[in-house]
Amino acid sequence: MQLLERTRAGDMLAREELIKGNLRLVLSVIQRFANRSENPDDLFQVGCIGLIKAIDNFDITLQVRFSTYAVPMIIGEIRRYLRDNNPIRVSRSVRDTAYHAMQAREKLMNELEREPTAQELADELDCSREEVVLALEAIVEPVSLHEPVYSDGGDTIYIMDQLGSNESDESWLDEILFRQSLKELSDREKRILHLRFLKGKTQMEVAKEIGISQAQVSRLEKGAIEQIKSKNR
Repeated sequence: MQLLERTRAGDMLAREELIKGNLRLVLSVIQRFANRSENPDDLFQVGCIGLIKAIDNFDITLQVRFSTYAVPMIIGEIRRYLRDNNPIRVSRSVRDTAYHAMQAREKLMNELEREPTAQELADELDCSREEVVLALEAIVEPVSLHEPVYSDGGDTIYIMDQLGSNESDESWLDEILFRQSLKELSDREKRILHLRFLKGKTQMEVAKEIGISQAQVSRLEKGAIEQIKSKNR
């Protein structure tokens, strides 16, 4: 806090000491982006910009730790860099809408004490709900469907496991007509496959409906599919 006070008073040596003393904080933050193909040196430099912004803008009268304020600033700077360097280009108007929507989201969360709906954001910005949804989706960083999101004793759940199926009746599950194979499955396995592939529910939705964990749904689903495949080879 003394260094921050000196920095606020224009002491550049104190500012330099603050920057050097918090480089480990930047390193810890960029570890969150280690699975990306970006050059870690570039991310580190961008993170340092976020750190400097945090130092220059931190309100020393706030009753919070500096790191609590700095980490979101560093993350935000890195995300902006990744967004601006994304090969999928997003128009300036769409990015502006997304930026204003994020500002409105923070404002409404403070007022409503809950996550605002897309329609509430649209009303706040005086635009259509579709514009808000499209803008926010456009700036989301793409991730691999095979990226793990949860692991329970080796039974890993991937992003693709959380997605509902939007396929038509010509999906592989209907095409192979495995009615005979289904008869050999347990009632629970049949219900899981029905909900997952015919109703298009996510594993999380199935788990909630059946009353078991998502990891159990994933395990039972994979086992049932393997059993069906082995019967149809």
